[in-house]
Amino acid sequence: MSLPHAILTALLEKPSSGLELTRRFDRSIGYFWSATHQQIYRELGKLEQAGQIRALPSEPSARGGKKEYEVLPAGREALSDWVARSEDPKQVRDPLLLRIRAAAVVGAPGLDAELHRHLELHRRQLAEYLEIEERDFPPERNSEQDRLRHLVLRGGIDLESFWIGWLTRALAEDGTPGPESV
Repeated sequence: MSLPHAILTALLEKPSSGLELTRRFDRSIGYFWSATHQQIYRELGKLEQAGQIRALPSEPSARGGKKEYEVLPAGREALSDWVARSEDPKQVRDPLLLRIRAAAVVGAPGLDAELHRHLELHRRQLAEYLEIEERDFPPERNSEQDRLRHLVLRGGIDLESFWIGWLTRALAEDGTPGPESV
């Protein structure tokens, strides 16, 4: 799956410890690929066993030093092979869509409130993405790396915009006023 590739990507950008990777996932990669602290550490162990990463030598500390990892040539090659591989788009698997379909069968008490809640969550996420875009991608940052990173962020912005439009239409068709109009 893609978690090892997300970790290899992050480590190629900057050698890091498991804790640093977790924090970086929360701030960047986590916007499109989430992983728990435990999943990251488990995957680091697998990548190390596979000879794709190694722990950097470190100074021993009183608390049992943290390991920082770097990518080895085998890891870079595995990531390059994965990037070049053809892969079909994944089907959307969103529990909200399934719940709406189920509501058509069993009724929809409380569904409007949930749609309003999701709309607000997507609005907040979009605002966060737009702040990141303004902060991290000024017009003068136009290297190939910046262009590709910005492309990923634009994908997130477009997805949030889609959900906001779709939820707004769904609520308008229902005719239920939102919390802001009550």
